[in-house]
Amino acid sequence: MQTLFRHGDDLIVTPFAQLLASLRNVRANLISIANIQTSDDGRHANRTTKRPPLHNTPLPENVVTCAQETLEELDWCLDQLETIQTHRSVSEMASSKFRKMLNKELSHFAESSKSGTQVSKFLITTYMDKDDDDPTIEIEVPGEGPSTSSPQLSMGLLKKAQTAAMNRISGVRKLRAPSHEGHLPEYGVACAKEVAVYMQQLNDWGPDVFKIDELSKNHALTAITYALFRERGLIKAFEIPSSVFVTYLLNLEHHYRSNPYHNHIHAADVAQSMHVLLTSPVLTEVFSDLEVMAAIFAGAIHDVDHPGFTNQYLINSNNELAIMYNDESVLEQHHLAVAFKLLQDSNCDFLCSLSKKQRLQFRKIVIDMVLATDMSKHMSLLADLKTMVEAKKVAGNNVIVLDKYNDKIQVLQSMIHLADLSNPTKPIELYRQWNSRILEEYWRQGDREKELGIEVSPMCDRGNVTIEKSQVGFIDYIVHPLYETWADLVYPDAQNILDQLEENREWYQSRIPEEPESARSENS
Repeated sequence: MQTLFRHGDDLIVTPFAQLLASLRNVRANLISIANIQTSDDGRHANRTTKRPPLHNTPLPENVVTCAQETLEELDWCLDQLETIQTHRSVSEMASSKFRKMLNKELSHFAESSKSGTQVSKFLITTYMDKDDDDPTIEIEVPGEGPSTSSPQLSMGLLKKAQTAAMNRISGVRKLRAPSHEGHLPEYGVACAKEVAVYMQQLNDWGPDVFKIDELSKNHALTAITYALFRERGLIKAFEIPSSVFVTYLLNLEHHYRSNPYHNHIHAADVAQSMHVLLTSPVLTEVFSDLEVMAAIFAGAIHDVDHPGFTNQYLINSNNELAIMYNDESVLEQHHLAVAFKLLQDSNCDFLCSLSKKQRLQFRKIVIDMVLATDMSKHMSLLADLKTMVEAKKVAGNNVIVLDKYNDKIQVLQSMIHLADLSNPTKPIELYRQWNSRILEEYWRQGDREKELGIEVSPMCDRGNVTIEKSQVGFIDYIVHPLYETWADLVYPDAQNILDQLEENREWYQSRIPEEPESARSENS
């Protein structure tokens, strides 16, 4: 039977934090057995556990000396472990464990109904990176055996579907010339005066970005990003030429395609969500201005030139982008290439006042963050964040100390992943609109897959989707565990987000249609 680890009233589930908890327990037992006198003050005060001694018999001097030396060694080990950075070797333990836990839960979810099977397949294929050493379970559709042959590819259609990615990255689409004369508008672009009401909500979780887009004449990304940079004092701090910055933003916006979901409005939403997450009181003094600027910029550019198809589709269809990036985070690498290619134009280089070192730091942060928006990295990101939260909890340290790059970028990567998955945490009317948009984009991909003669991806068949159940599963297995862990890190700041998430879950849960008796019996 697996040992349950607790710290106070909290159940500890990540292996690294369990290791710390176990060693602390060993330390407490040693003190109790050897009846060692310890001080309640000093750097080890938070490790002192008040337990009555097991005996009052004086121990031989050599035994007491050995016990004290052992305690000192144990304290040294705990010092090293409590300050260790969450490198892959540590976080992989948690990631592997979380994958197994999610697989088990989704197996039960799949058995509950035929629609549950499809939702489970979607969550596993989208949010779990393939680990060659830890095979993922295959969920079979009831009544169907495992596939023994792949559908015949329609090579003619495949060829037409491939994009001229090489040319687009090396040349990018023709840039729009600067159009600023004299004083810039308040939000960088001309907007209806009513937009001010909505722009005043940029510090809140869930402003109506669709309304902002309408009132800014389809320039929500430019207006919101410009406003955030100005409000945070970044334009002044880094001597950013406002007209050049707006030129860059307009060209960035121009390179977002007219997809139902992955478009400039989604980018504006993620950038604004990043801004709010960065304002958590716990994180106020953690990040430098350069890191904050890179984080908001990463949110703005993270999906530029998105074709409206998933990474797996691009790989399956032998797309030029997949060939260029060797099937590894294909879209994310393309977004970065386009965004930084735009910066090379002198009319768009708003970072012109940065030193070479600052530019390199900025670029590294943005690259590391945007690569983390690959949804297949979800379990690793969640495991890293959970390990950090629990390790600090076991160490008795409520203050977030991120003095090394690895720790800082881990939090920023989690943050952009949170922002990218934030739709279910927004007011229900916004959440429903985002949900309709992503489903339409998935369905368009499914239509294309049918044309190409390749297997239709889970959730991409417009005639075979249970919308309400898919959202409940998405919240339960992906979004809620992530936001709950983040709420532990920034406690009590994110409670309103968790409350809205729960409210939205109940909204969809109450609308799940009952499946016909025949479908339930087939699944049992």
